[in-house]
Parts: sequence; structure tokens; C-alpha cells
Amino acid sequence: MKNRVVVGLSGGVDSAVAALLIKRQGYDVIGVFMNNWEETDENGSCTAVDDWADVRDVCNRLDIPYYSVNFSKEYMENVFELFLREYRAGRTPNPDVLCNREIKFKAFLDLAKELEADHMATGHFVRTDSAGHLLRGADPLKDQSYFLYMVHDTQLRQAIFPVGGMTKKEVRAIAAENGLSVSAKKDSTGICFIGERKFKQFLQTYLPAQPGDMVTPEGMRVGRHDGLMYYTLGQRRGLGIGGCGDGRSWFVVGKDLGQNRLIVAQGEDHPLLYTSEAVCTDVTWVAEALPEGVPVRCTCKYRYRQPDQEVEALLNGDRLILRAAVPQRAVTPGQSAVLYRGETCLGGGIVAETR
Repeated sequence: MKNRVVVGLSGGVDSAVAALLIKRQGYDVIGVFMNNWEETDENGSCTAVDDWADVRDVCNRLDIPYYSVNFSKEYMENVFELFLREYRAGRTPNPDVLCNREIKFKAFLDLAKELEADHMATGHFVRTDSAGHLLRGADPLKDQSYFLYMVHDTQLRQAIFPVGGMTKKEVRAIAAENGLSVSAKKDSTGICFIGERKFKQFLQTYLPAQPGDMVTPEGMRVGRHDGLMYYTLGQRRGLGIGGCGDGRSWFVVGKDLGQNRLIVAQGEDHPLLYTSEAVCTDVTWVAEALPEGVPVRCTCKYRYRQPDQEVEALLNGDRLILRAAVPQRAVTPGQSAVLYRGETCLGGGIVAETR
């Protein structure tokens, strides 16, 4: 009997080509569409409906069975509720990281086991080695290892990433050559559950706004904010400060949660925008943890699109201390700091504070 692989199909080109390549390798392939969010956007439309139609088209073209599963309850409890809690606390979370940990490599992996599959597969642009180490995708512009740092090696050894060694251009070419209807479909961007709505408008639906003062680091009032949750460190647009200061642009440099004040300062190189040390909690490792109490030199990404930054990482109990070789701009509490050694993703943590 051929080995069975359950492929997570999103309705996009990457997962469609992943299913095609898996089938070419002789596996018994089952396509599964995960519906993680049930609400419609402001226009009454739901992209999941269109994505499901694309999944059906792809599976019919590949002549493989397909199913739709609803993980919206798991998503609400394990991803979205934490997303709201973090914003309530004035931090800026990354729900994609949690979605991979809680849904795609937990709920979906459990489903694959129920279907008696030998492996699961996705369209992520990442690679793994035989030991289950997480490696960057071959296309540096599409590498998604940053979003998978919370996935452990035991889970990765059960996963296949067929497009991880390819470029996006190659993926689209294969889709077109094989008549897949999604070959030219635009990539999805942003947070999946927000859709076409503006972020601020979406957040207002779930969290009550608490307006307050905008103040300088010295305490001078220069304006009003709509709610601390709507702003992030380093933000320039949308502050609406006029007639104050020396004409340079204003930037968010901090939040005073106790007094509900947004701290702003002028100049994109203001010292308060930079930090040399970040303390991370919720630390996870793909495979082996760093040795505790021993400084280790490696590289780090504080944001997905950021080039690698040299750091000295020190594991101290359940906290990870990162000391940057060069001061880092706008390191934001709530975001993920992900560590690398060459092509290998080591793990990372959630930024709790900066110094």
C-alpha cells in the first residue's frame, strides 16, 4: 500500500503545487481545506467560500479526494483569544505564529493521524533535514521559517514541505504548466481573519477604545490618541499631531499603560526608538535548547522581513535575553524574536520588554 499524505490546501498556488508534487512522488494523497474563521468581512463576503471553490477545482484536476474541516472553535480559543488579550495589554502579537503551532501542526496533524496518514504536507516555504531541524526556504523572499519557530522537531519529522526548495516563480510555472486554476492567484497578505477591513475598524469590533493623551517623554501633552491598542512602536502615520515641535515627524516611542498615555517623540532616529537588549518569554525551541547561562552568538529576526541581526543570546531559566551587536529600531513587545544559526532556525520567544 502506498504511503498516505494529507495535504493542507488553502486555495492558493503554493499548497496546490505541494499536492501536485506529492502525488507525482507516488503517495496516496488526500486534500484538506481548513476553515478557521467563519465571519464575513464588511461587504458580507467570506474569502473562505472562494478559497474552498479553488480547492475543489485543484483536487478535481489532480484527481484526489478532498474534505473541508472546521477548526474555527480551536482557532477562536487558542489563537484569536490570545490575540485580543495581547492587544488589551498594549502589545502587538503575531497570530500567524500561533496558528501554525495550534492549528496547522496540532489540530491538522491530529486529523492526519485520524485519517491514518503517514505524513502531512503544506505549501510553506521551508525545508527540513532528516533530524527534523527547521531550515530556511530556498527562496529568501518567501522563506517562512520565522512563522514556524514554535513547531517542534517531533512534529516537523511528520511533515513534508514540497515547495520549500523552490522559488515562487518556479511554483507558479509548475502550476501553469499543469493547468491549475490558481497559477496566477494573488498571494494572501495580512492577518487572515481581518480580510478587507481596516485593522483599526476590525479591532474596534472586539475591544472597547479608551482614548487618552499623547505626551512627549518629558510629559508635555501634544495630542490625543484613540486607544493604545491601535498604535505600535515606531509608528509615524496617523498620529495627527500638528503645530507642535520643530517640524520633524513624530513617532510612537512608548506606551504608559498605567496612565493610558501614548509617548511620542520627534525624529526617526530618536534614542527611545532603539534598544540593545530584549527580554523574551514563552521561549520555544525547534530541537535542542540553548545551554542555560552560556552566551551564544547567533542571528535574530525581530520582524519577518528584517535581515538577520547579530545577537548574543543568553537563556536564563524561562527567559531569553538577546543583546544586539547593533542597536535595534522599534523592537516591539508581543512580537516574535526568532534565532538562526546559518540556515537552521533554532527557536525563539515573544518579546516581553526592551532595555
